[in-house]
This record gives sequence, structure tokens and C-alpha cells, in this order.
Amino acid sequence: MLPRPSVSAYMRTAVTALAATALAVTGLLAAAPAAPADSSAGAGHPPAGVTVKMPAAIADRLGAEREALVDAVSADVLSRSHDARGLAPRAAVRELADEGRKVVVDVRDVAGDWARGVAYVEASRTRHGAPEGWLYIAHREDGRWVPGLEGDREFADHVADSPLVGAAERRTMTAYAEREVTPDAQASPAGALANTNGLLLPWMPDHYMTLTGGAHAHDGATGHWSSLDFAGGNASGLVRSSREGTATSMCGPGGGWTRVIHPGGFSTDYYHLHNTTYYNGTSIARSALLGSIGTDTCAGGSATGAHVHWALRTYDADYNGQYTWLNGRTIGGWAWWNGSLQYSGCGTRLGVTACPGTAIYNRTG
Repeated sequence: MLPRPSVSAYMRTAVTALAATALAVTGLLAAAPAAPADSSAGAGHPPAGVTVKMPAAIADRLGAEREALVDAVSADVLSRSHDARGLAPRAAVRELADEGRKVVVDVRDVAGDWARGVAYVEASRTRHGAPEGWLYIAHREDGRWVPGLEGDREFADHVADSPLVGAAERRTMTAYAEREVTPDAQASPAGALANTNGLLLPWMPDHYMTLTGGAHAHDGATGHWSSLDFAGGNASGLVRSSREGTATSMCGPGGGWTRVIHPGGFSTDYYHLHNTTYYNGTSIARSALLGSIGTDTCAGGSATGAHVHWALRTYDADYNGQYTWLNGRTIGGWAWWNGSLQYSGCGTRLGVTACPGTAIYNRTG
């Protein structure tokens, strides 16, 4: 993990007004929380490319601390972003804005000296790819905000202490944070397949979807080949959680990006969804309904046809959360293998090989 830049030296981000209309959320799961009715914040003029989402009630509670909170979270996000590495925050925001990409800080809850929410860097809209995003928890200590982004040590510490994290969510997220996995390690084809703790493919068991993209990087370009694309099938296009865990709608109400943190060291991302359920740190069951396949690009990227972009994440030994390798791992009863090129990889099960264009049944064993 790169060292954090000094917020005061680099960037002063004021809270901006953001008029947002809450999209209707269909009641796909009774346990899902109500979407916030208002996402507007107090007036201000952040640098071009920075968007702040903050319900008016939360903005009022934060008062003069709003700017400092957004400063701290923005700096951490840019220090973690692959596309902003090595740049001062102000320069990074300017460069991303030149590409039509936003840095988004969404403040969803506050209590005393604590705040939590979601932050992300949009993907390019001119090429296939996916955004970079993190849950965050921030604590005000000695007059300054200390944020922890999902995957770093501060996040794990804040999860243990923050009153904004419920008991069930804390158990799941602590188990996730304390799992030390090395994303660079590769499973050996000759050895036992890497354990993913029973993760399923993202639809109902014993139904099928068509594999449209084999193992590839989350952004379609660099990094571990962590992702698969699926479409069609006999599951009515409904996308479901790969396992039980804690779900968060990364783009907010109506957005097509959901992340589920599972017990045991893994989390999964689901992008391009349509007709989504709104979740905000919500405990869900295995195969909980998340939405339908779609072409949503709420956080950038592109999609040429309705599908779900599914990606596997974990933590390394330094608590650096990142997308991880699929090669040799079993998901939905299929062992997944890299191809010679991105998107060309296949799955194997019981002597059957399924490559892109093949209908694949989701199996529990």
C-alpha cells in the first residue's frame, strides 16, 4: 500500500451541492434498507471531477467538519487508485476529470466522531473496464479525520471499534479483514484446488447462464485475472449473491454495482446490474437477489449487452484489499483457468470443459 499523502499539503475539497433524485427500489428483499430520500449536501466548489454525495441531515450533523472529512477520504482514495498513483491529489483529480471521470465520496452515516460510506474512482467510459471502489470508515482523532478504506489496517481497526458497524456486520467484516491471503500466489493444477469457502456463481443454483467472458482483469486491462462475464440462461437474468455476507450498493440507490463481503477472506463484486435492490451494509443470505443482468455504468466503463460482470476480491498479508486471481479456484462447482488471452479462459467440471459461449450450470458441490 502506498504511503498516504498529506491532505493539507495537496488538496482542499469543499462539499458541493448535489441534486439527486432517489430512484424507486423494488422490494426484492424485505431486509433491504430504505434508500435515502435525499442526497444533497451543503454548498461549495470542489475541484472539477470530485463529487460529494451526502444527505442533508448528515451534512447538518457534520457541520464544519464536512470539508475535512471529504479531504481525508479523497486523499486516501487517490493514494489507492491504480490510475492516480504517483500523483498529488489535485493533479490526479484534474487528470481524471480530463478523461471525463469523477472521484466520488459518498457519506452515508455519522455518529459522534465516526463517519462511514463509499468512495470510488469512475472507470473510463471510452473503453471496457470497471471502477475502483472502497467502503470506508473514518474516525476523528485529535481534531483530524483518520479514514480507513476497505482493505487497509485502519479499516479493520475501525470496524472493531465504530458504533456505525452492527454486531453481525462486524463479525463478517472482521473475519474478512483478518484472513491473510496472498493474491499473487497461484494454485497448482497438480495440487488441491484453492478453497473459496463455497462461493457460487452469481445466479440461482442448478440453473444456467452463458459464459460470455472467461477470466480477465477487473478493468479489462491490468492486474489479476479476477473476473468473469455471464448473460442469458434460464435463471430469468436474476443475479444473486455468491454466498452470505454483508452487501453494499456502491453507487447508491438505483446503481448497478453491488459488493458483498463474505466470511472467510473473500468478497465479490457485481457490475452492470439493472433493477437493483439497495443495500447499505446489509446482512444477506446466500443467493440473495441483487438485481438483473443489465448494461448499467453508474461508475463508468461500458457494456455492449446485458450481462453481469462478476469479480473476486481478497486481502493480502498487509490487509491490502484487491482483486485476486481466479486461476485454479473453484466457483459454483467449476474450476476456473486462465486462457492464453484475457476473456478466453474456461471452466472445468467432472471432465467437461466450458469455454466462452457455453451454458454453465451453477452447482453447489
